Amino acid sequence: MFRFIHSSDLHLGKPFGRHTEDVRGRLKQARHGALARLAQAARDAGAEYVLLAGDTFDQETPAPAITRQALNAMGQAADITWVLMPGNHDSLAASELWQTIARDKPANVITVLTPAPVLLGDAHLLPAPCTTRNPGRDLTVDMAQATPEGSIRIGLGHGGIHDFGTNAAEGPSGVIAPDRAAQAGLDYLALGDWHGQMRVTPNTWYSGTPEPDSFKHPHSGTALSVAIAAAGATAQVTSVLTGEIVWQRVALDLTPEDDCASLINSALPQVQARRDTLLHVEARGRLRVGQMQDLIRALMQVAPDFLDLTRDLEGVRLSHASADLDAIDPSGGALRQAAQALAASAEDPDLSAADRRVAATALSQLFSFVDEITQ
Repeated sequence: MFRFIHSSDLHLGKPFGRHTEDVRGRLKQARHGALARLAQAARDAGAEYVLLAGDTFDQETPAPAITRQALNAMGQAADITWVLMPGNHDSLAASELWQTIARDKPANVITVLTPAPVLLGDAHLLPAPCTTRNPGRDLTVDMAQATPEGSIRIGLGHGGIHDFGTNAAEGPSGVIAPDRAAQAGLDYLALGDWHGQMRVTPNTWYSGTPEPDSFKHPHSGTALSVAIAAAGATAQVTSVLTGEIVWQRVALDLTPEDDCASLINSALPQVQARRDTLLHVEARGRLRVGQMQDLIRALMQVAPDFLDLTRDLEGVRLSHASADLDAIDPSGGALRQAAQALAASAEDPDLSAADRRVAATALSQLFSFVDEITQ
């Protein structure tokens, strides 16, 4: 039984520029730690190999410390053989990067920089390294080349797949044929580029990134444990959790009857998981002004529990009752008149959506200001 871990898209050195310094540090540390977790996944599966299907590094010129520390981490897992292939972010155009890796890599790291078959135990690896960031053709066509009869054939590629419904006369395409495994006689095609885990066919998979970097894919970081008994046998594929940081999106559909604080508490992950969670709360629906303040306060109260908490309240429309306006200024004075004008603008269909949001935000801020000074 030939066993290996299929992974990709570590993007070591990703800057995470939109986050605070503390959050950036945690995210970078988690990405580096994914190497040790992949090695442990291999040991747990009884596998000798970790195949990295491109974008091990986020840039063509990562900082020297990023490259060296990654190679050191692989070298420390001396019982595992690591196979590195260029992706679109760290393509062969990054000649200095791959020269540095060739010079500094430990003995248990193999780089596949050409389409030539590579012998791995009882299998032959057929790589398709990215020549540039946008190669402009399906590089996996070279996987059809011959290997010794009876050898297990594993393809390693990086790029997107679709159904090739377009006219071939329109020009060369950089996408990978979804039936490449069948065309090239592969027992398994290990792909990278898509950061979510995805089964294309029973023997063609995207592993997903071992450490997520956005809210796009609903998982906490994965790899694939693959076992193939012999050439022509069906690959046994098992998902393995490898992520340390969870990127979680919570969607709230709100009504004026909701208790926002209770709704928030019921939708959030358990307290013990929050320190390692980036949470994005997206709310939509209608709320009264006081409820909006309750929602904001509830989110502010729990925010320190999380590695990071962001919110998008643009989809919430404010519903204004007389009691809300009375709370701002029951005397009917200038504040009440301003509140009424803002409330009318927030509901005015003749105004643009952006102008209505500005009015609603201003009303909410006015309510918040009055609430603070009357506490």
